[in-house]
Amino acid sequence: MNDLERRYLRLLRAYPAEYRRSRGAEIVGTYLDLAAPGRRWPSTADAADLLRGGLRQRLRAAGVASLTPGVRLAALLSMVTASVLAGVWGATELHPANIEWDVPHVGPFVSIGVIAWAGWLLAAIATAVAPRRVARLAIALALLLTLALPPLAAVLDAFRPPLFVLLPQVVLGLLALALPDRPATAIRLAPLLSAVTAVAATEYLVGSDGGPTYYGFTALSFLPTLGGLLLAVGAVLAMALAIGGDTRGGWALVTLLTPAGFLAVPALGDAIDPIRGGVSFAALATSTIAVALAGPAVLLLTILVRTRMTLSIKRADRHYPTSGAQS
Repeated sequence: MNDLERRYLRLLRAYPAEYRRSRGAEIVGTYLDLAAPGRRWPSTADAADLLRGGLRQRLRAAGVASLTPGVRLAALLSMVTASVLAGVWGATELHPANIEWDVPHVGPFVSIGVIAWAGWLLAAIATAVAPRRVARLAIALALLLTLALPPLAAVLDAFRPPLFVLLPQVVLGLLALALPDRPATAIRLAPLLSAVTAVAATEYLVGSDGGPTYYGFTALSFLPTLGGLLLAVGAVLAMALAIGGDTRGGWALVTLLTPAGFLAVPALGDAIDPIRGGVSFAALATSTIAVALAGPAVLLLTILVRTRMTLSIKRADRHYPTSGAQS
């Protein structure tokens, strides 16, 4: 056994033991046949492919094979939501409050947040017209621009969007990285069309009255409403797919609890510690921590419950192998 084969066998541990025993030699043999002569280490693509395949088989063995497709469905809804937010906030950035109102602004924009929102609109365009790899790079760039706003604002002493506006965008973007590799045309266009619609609607509403558009005046009600709408769409999809025995929608709905929870942080904070004209920082921080813990915990608990149910069914089948044939 040479070094390359030994390293492929180590990567093969990503698969369940039973699957390795039945097909491990075949899988490793295929990779060895395709490897270039003299190669000592598996390529990055081969390693990623083996780890991805192992995760897929473990999910199937645990009875949660629909988890990955469900996450991809949630990623699409997250990207659409992130694009809507980018359209709304990007258009809002073009309408700073009048100087006499003494509301912070950065030149012709409300804040330096315009940098991040431009990045997200570019990501929506890339999702529509570019290959998946380029689209994911564009989403990653938008994420980096969003994360860079707080330190950049501190260095420049410039106004930026509040953290309860930026955090949901980051969470939505992280989930959007799981977009499907070869989506249909309608799916590719959905984020861009949503962003364009959001820009047009915001321009009409904000530009028509010329009122103050400081983030805090609108985000406290807008973000929780959008979070509720995101869950409502996820619930409708879950029920519609469940009719045909497809559990992707259910997994998507559970996955969306976390980004929807971050969108609801202003409302949760207001419920914890309501103050006149806004929400206290302590209440927002408490709500954020609660959502960050509760959302992933619900997803993990759902996976564990489903896995236990699957194992119980398999044990019952082993004890009563002919029970399913009884009539």
